[in-house]
Amino acid sequence: MTYAGKKVKRARKLRGLTQLELATHSGVSVSLIRKLEQGERSNTSMATLHALARALRMPTMDLVAEPQEEGARASTYDLWAPVRAELMRPPAPESDDRPTPSGVTAVFEQATGFYRDHRFGELAAILPGLLRDADALDETGRGVQVKVLQLAAGALTHTRQFDVAELAVRRSLADARDRLEGSASVNTLVWLLIRQGRLDEALSLSTQWADDLEPRISRATTAELAAWGLMLLRASGAAVRNNQPGAAMDMKRLARSAAVAIGHEVEVGHETVRTFGPTTVRLLTVEDAMVTDKPDKALRLAQQVPRFAVRPSISVRNRHGLDVATAHARLGQYGEAFGKLTEIQSGSPEWFPNQMPARDALRTVIEGRRTLTPEMRHMADTLHLSL
Repeated sequence: MTYAGKKVKRARKLRGLTQLELATHSGVSVSLIRKLEQGERSNTSMATLHALARALRMPTMDLVAEPQEEGARASTYDLWAPVRAELMRPPAPESDDRPTPSGVTAVFEQATGFYRDHRFGELAAILPGLLRDADALDETGRGVQVKVLQLAAGALTHTRQFDVAELAVRRSLADARDRLEGSASVNTLVWLLIRQGRLDEALSLSTQWADDLEPRISRATTAELAAWGLMLLRASGAAVRNNQPGAAMDMKRLARSAAVAIGHEVEVGHETVRTFGPTTVRLLTVEDAMVTDKPDKALRLAQQVPRFAVRPSISVRNRHGLDVATAHARLGQYGEAFGKLTEIQSGSPEWFPNQMPARDALRTVIEGRRTLTPEMRHMADTLHLSL
């Protein structure tokens, strides 16, 4: 029997539930619960563990023996091999022919454009040289070094190369010149921890930084409010996934107060691509509704998302789109779900195949339909989803 299976069986018995009753309360099939408890199911998704933990009234992490993650596919791993090699090589000896901060900044801005547009093939090609040149800068280029490492960590997290992403982001945090610059690194690190299922670590780190960043709102700058608000949203995301709804609600309320104090969506100077404001808060409120398995609420909230001149990053908007697609799928609205997935895939074809929520939403569509269209079969192949 697996660790999770033992914990589920023990908690179920302590609460006086049969397997059928647990299935009813959690939405997880009784056959899957039976296989899990009998040790016939060794690879259980975090979404399933979260649903079971919620029904059993316990933190999700109590069901997890080791952090769960799905790594990069072989093709992705090969594409990014030069980036990983550059991040893991020993420091190069100093040279008189050093790159200049202005020259590295120019290449960094080009790389940022690739990152913003999810052009990961071009980004993977440009990053090794950019990392090498940034590493060769002297103290005057420290800020550029940090941003390059943050960019690499974000891209590697998007493509599920978590081990080397963590190496890059912790290096950027160690080199950060002030707490705002450091908060951008921590934001990425917490996101990485959440994606790995390391929820206790994510919640502890984000809560600590949110406490440290808390400004006096009447005197705070926009950058200070945004840094605090973004960290609160990370803490809320970790808490809601770990079945701590009270903590999540408190964090979200404070983040909303920071957004209200700013008044509109803003680009954040110390962040590479993230924005913060009422739109971002609302989008992540929709995400929380999906984590707690309230698809009808998620769709209602999605219709209330405010629109401003400055929009959240394409990653945030795409994740929101996946939440909407998943909500439609869970409600049996398969046409709407597939239409949303198609829209996201068309807009971000290099980002889309790495997204587990896309795979989960399409699997629900496939299970709910009698027949599949050629387009659905093609998307399943793109997502490496076995039919």
